[in-house]
Amino acid sequence: MKFILYCFFVVILCFLLPVGRLHAQSFAWENYNVRWTSQSKNSSESMPVGGGDIGLNAWVERGDVLLYLGKSGAFDENNTLLKLGRLRLTLSPNPFLADDFEQELCLEKGHVRIASKSKTVPAEIYIWVDVHSPNVHVQVKSNKKIDVQAAYESWRYRDLYPKKKENNANSWKWAPPELVITHKDSVSVVNDNILFYHQNQDRTAFDIVIKQQKMESVKDSLYNPLKHLISGGWMQGDNFAYAGQREGRYMDSDFKAWILKSKRPAKEQRFQITLLAKQSLTIEAWKSDLQQAAKLRNPLAQVKKITENWWKAFWSRSYIAIHPSAEDTTHAAWQIGRNYQLFRYMLACNAYGEYPTKFNGGLFTYDPSSVDSSFTFTPDFRNWGGGTHTAQNQRLVYWPMLKSGDADMMAAQFKFYQRIQRNAEWRSKVYWGHAGASFTEQLENFGLPNPAEYNWKRPQDYDPGLEYNAWLEYQWDTVLEFCMMMLETGNYADHDVKVYLPFMESCIRFFDEHYQYRARQLGSKMLDQNGHLVFYPGSSAETYKMAYNASTTIAALQQVTKRLLALSDQDLAEKQRTYFESFLKKIPPLPTRTLVGKEMLAPAQVWARVNNTEAPQLYPVFPWGLYGVGLPDIEVAQNTYWHDPDVQKFRSHIGWKQDNIFAARLGLTEEAKRLTLLKLGNANRRFPTFWGPGFDWVPDHNWGGSGMIGLQEMLLQTVGDKILLFPAWPKEWDVDFKLHASQQTTVSGKLRNGKLIDLQVLPIERKRDVVNLLEQPE
Repeated sequence: MKFILYCFFVVILCFLLPVGRLHAQSFAWENYNVRWTSQSKNSSESMPVGGGDIGLNAWVERGDVLLYLGKSGAFDENNTLLKLGRLRLTLSPNPFLADDFEQELCLEKGHVRIASKSKTVPAEIYIWVDVHSPNVHVQVKSNKKIDVQAAYESWRYRDLYPKKKENNANSWKWAPPELVITHKDSVSVVNDNILFYHQNQDRTAFDIVIKQQKMESVKDSLYNPLKHLISGGWMQGDNFAYAGQREGRYMDSDFKAWILKSKRPAKEQRFQITLLAKQSLTIEAWKSDLQQAAKLRNPLAQVKKITENWWKAFWSRSYIAIHPSAEDTTHAAWQIGRNYQLFRYMLACNAYGEYPTKFNGGLFTYDPSSVDSSFTFTPDFRNWGGGTHTAQNQRLVYWPMLKSGDADMMAAQFKFYQRIQRNAEWRSKVYWGHAGASFTEQLENFGLPNPAEYNWKRPQDYDPGLEYNAWLEYQWDTVLEFCMMMLETGNYADHDVKVYLPFMESCIRFFDEHYQYRARQLGSKMLDQNGHLVFYPGSSAETYKMAYNASTTIAALQQVTKRLLALSDQDLAEKQRTYFESFLKKIPPLPTRTLVGKEMLAPAQVWARVNNTEAPQLYPVFPWGLYGVGLPDIEVAQNTYWHDPDVQKFRSHIGWKQDNIFAARLGLTEEAKRLTLLKLGNANRRFPTFWGPGFDWVPDHNWGGSGMIGLQEMLLQTVGDKILLFPAWPKEWDVDFKLHASQQTTVSGKLRNGKLIDLQVLPIERKRDVVNLLEQPE
């Protein structure tokens, strides 16, 4: 009987596997590669390439191949996210001095190919990053023997003194408490290899901020990611020898170069750069770890194949290809589909980072004067800080990873919060004497508020637990979006969410205990006449300040608590369930109001002033899913979208603006189409997804993330058990798609001339839950 069953399954597999292969191969990734046939004028015209937790900017300028080296977690003592240097590659004789030139980002293989078809010296260069170890590989191939010179260039060969706006790259921003020094790196030559690193000073931003924020009594109990942190690398080549130093200037920064040169001409040359950012008690220990990381696990060809297989598997997870026949690549709709894939590639270049992808450039920032001509700073610069994380922006980078099937890439963002949980709990205990994790909006990577936003010039009697800041005061609730993302990784990808329960419970307890604490300060009762907590003072995003019962807080607490209670008894202990049931009863109802004779969502019950240009009254639509297609009272939310005067005034596609997402969630097809064409259209830079600066920097990752979310929501939404296809999709946009849905479901199909074909749903039984809204009566 077992043999018969075995034969049966073999036959089934033989039947299914070719179909799967054919379906995967029908998607031509090469159509989405970016190809350039001319060289770049400077780093602003660079191309992203990366993998694991390394991001490179690659470009060719005046015949030289250049790379910026970016690495997750490479923070200095001022909490700047450092570039780890620049590589300059020069070939002799140089094929790139000829006009025949091509540079291509090959998505399916995750590498950049640079080629010249010069009749005298044809050559190809392949640049790629090992996804599973922190190694950058550069391979040079020619049909004639050539020499290669590889120069490691550093602008931190001496101490630097950032001043004024340049300090926006670190934790000091506009208010450095003392002279800021970027201490020099160490660069040396070891056996014809180049060793380079930045070792943080004993005193870092952590120590200064602890003192500023009156946390010295518990300093030894706090997590400190900057102490003993060393960031750098090792550059080596099989056929290379040290050839001396030189000095120069690139754009706005002086540099010193350490040069390796091939010992002899050859048809094939290769070298490797290993990057490491790690806390180590001694430099010797760090060097030992670096050397271990530099060792190849397998022959290079096999390592490359393993990396290519990772990228191939990555692309098979999901896609959205609009007008996939690619008959007209200038078509705006085709371009937004292409840009969706390109930005997803950029996110995957930090799939396995110790730190999450930063909203303000990720690993792909470049010389800042190309963004703002007055910013004549080093390539380390980015606006809004390196180790500073702004939660409202970061969330937009990570929400789209659920539907794209990239839940494994969300771990870096979750671990970021888990590492600083205890520090956030110490804040509550030291300042107010209660439990729960107090997370502010602008967070340092050690869990305390940014010191400039916290403010050095504070009233003497001001609560030390509060930021003295018109934008950020009392804004605690964005962390709840990350709690929901944690829960959704179980829903979408069957991840174990139990590991996050202590974190989520601590976040909930903060609101419960803190607002009872506030109520005791302001009056004799801790709850209102209906037995509800009073969330005052509060904040509805950064916009509606001194708010009473902000809708962002109420919607977040309602939805996260309900989802926690939906966990099985295996996941949620009886004591936890009892607590969450009790807490849910204390959450007040969502505020609404009537304007111009129409009922609509309110940002809060009452507020004192408007301080920014967000639309938090629509957060019950996204991210919280209380209103939308297939849900009751959708007209209340649609009224808000169309008739709330602030929502209308603040509407835009730029940067972190989310109007495209709101429109998609509300089934406003033409509006979602209009905004998505603006949001995901080609950037006004050479690489089409280097958007920005918007409100932040270039490339603007929360611009790209919000664009991805909106496009996904136009195509697929889930309401309860139902999977809604095309809830805001223009019928005239042909599309091939594969997306992930709740209950660990994948949905793929094709739309041609308004008709759905080739629908495939896994698991198969979920196909009955699919509703094609294009086939529904108007």
